[in-house]
Amino acid sequence: MTLVLGIDPGSRITGYGVVRATSRGCEYVASGCIRTGNGVLHERLQIVYRGVREVIQTYGPVTMGIEQVFMARNADSALKLGQARGAALLAGAEEGLEIAEYTATQVKQAVAGTGGADKQQVLAMVMHLLKLTQKPQVDASDALAIAMCHAHHRQSLIPHGLATAKRRGGRLRL
Repeated sequence: MTLVLGIDPGSRITGYGVVRATSRGCEYVASGCIRTGNGVLHERLQIVYRGVREVIQTYGPVTMGIEQVFMARNADSALKLGQARGAALLAGAEEGLEIAEYTATQVKQAVAGTGGADKQQVLAMVMHLLKLTQKPQVDASDALAIAMCHAHHRQSLIPHGLATAKRRGGRLRL
């Protein structure tokens, strides 16, 4: 059994989800949101960094999946999102986690069976697969989906001896 952390980065709200990957699938451990408020950007990034480190230290995951940056219409928003991702990635790296990145399409495909699923479909599948009785917050649900996607990808690599692939240059190389 492996504890897997999923991160849905954001400069205002960063979602996190922790699942236990077993031979029978994933089990819910925890989820929530790191809220940064309306401070200046460097203070919000510090909150993301510290919040992700606290989640890692509290739950003890050994691996982390994080959503890749997508190109938004607003370049300023995309830049801030990238910086929030950087803060979360640094927290994971400093805690020694194995880190992998996934596109939104990969996450949707892994959880809902189609890369074109909308947020409600992903939420419904997260609730169903993890047997949740209450809806998690949207950002936490997305983070749980990322954690489940990462757990699925890791599990599919085990028979091929690739689950212990080394990180090179900060990214997981298979």
